[in-house]
Amino acid sequence: MVFNFLIITHVQHVSKRDMFFGYSPYVNEMNIWNKYCDEVILVAPLIVDDLNPIYTEYTAKNITFVKIPSFNLISLKSVILSFFAVLRIIWTLVINMRQADHIHLRCPGNIGLLGCIVQIAFPSKSKTAKYAGNWDPKSKQPLSYRMQKWILSNTFLTRNIQVLVYGEWEGSTKNIKPFFTATYFETDKLPLSSLDLKQKIKFVFVGTLSKGKNPLYTIQLTEGLYQKGFDVTLDIYGEGIERVALEDYIRKNKLEGIISLKGNQTSEVVKKAYQNSHFSILPSKSEGWPKAIAEGMFFGCVPIATSVSCVPFMLGHGERGVLLQMNLANDIAQLESVLNNESDFENMRKKASEWSRNYTLNVFEEEVKRLLKG
Repeated sequence: MVFNFLIITHVQHVSKRDMFFGYSPYVNEMNIWNKYCDEVILVAPLIVDDLNPIYTEYTAKNITFVKIPSFNLISLKSVILSFFAVLRIIWTLVINMRQADHIHLRCPGNIGLLGCIVQIAFPSKSKTAKYAGNWDPKSKQPLSYRMQKWILSNTFLTRNIQVLVYGEWEGSTKNIKPFFTATYFETDKLPLSSLDLKQKIKFVFVGTLSKGKNPLYTIQLTEGLYQKGFDVTLDIYGEGIERVALEDYIRKNKLEGIISLKGNQTSEVVKKAYQNSHFSILPSKSEGWPKAIAEGMFFGCVPIATSVSCVPFMLGHGERGVLLQMNLANDIAQLESVLNNESDFENMRKKASEWSRNYTLNVFEEEVKRLLKG
């Protein structure tokens, strides 16, 4: 049992009725860590916002929230203003790291970078870092991300730490531990829904409606299959700045009958969507461990995703899913091949589910307990 557990994160939080809320997948994960801690100190930005289905509350009984400002380095003005914010954050981190029994960093992000730097001054403290982005050393990433990866990998600067990353990467230092994330329990391992390709073929997209997640490409894939005569539909779950552009594209191309924007929904609604869909699509430009793909696979959705980070490993390099080439004609041809072969679809579906069901919250919790014991 860790007496005093310090979480340092860039995730924005909301306070309502003396409780704290944050992005559901992150908070659900942290609630498992917090179960094995007497006191939790949460250092994070706090914003004013209404609660919606993507927020979940922390369940820790003894939680202290330490508010810090968000900052960015986009313009000269923001750099100048951020200088003072950074000094304040660094001082806050020093004070709280001193009294923590275990320091937990959430990376990558601006706050994560400062946490990586400050933790160097506490070599004897027990630490973990969750790097939730793409750890692939060959990938092109912002300077701040590369700095975080370098500091965390440097066993001289960063001591007494286990760094949790997605995938196994050649040349990793001894403190880098391949890890995973999970959403469902052993009890969620229900028989797969009976689906075949003779009925209406359902696609689902779950994610932020941003250019980085490429929801427009998802729509264009579905449109291309529809134009080739396939009876397809696409449900899109999530919100973001691209919503208006997506609505315009759907309207201009008369796709209202096959494509629906569902907005942010509860985890139960999304779970049912996975259970009743043939495919889940995520043509993202960058990922760590794409939960939307792993979640869909759990219920037998054949994943369709870009070959970034550990996604090729997740999809068995094409054995349990389709790796997109980001060439529309080629990718539509790939999907046509699967849709025209019932046995290939069923085989991928079963393999996807079998693989994803190895990574349950039960297994995750056991791993967390081991990490906290050191």
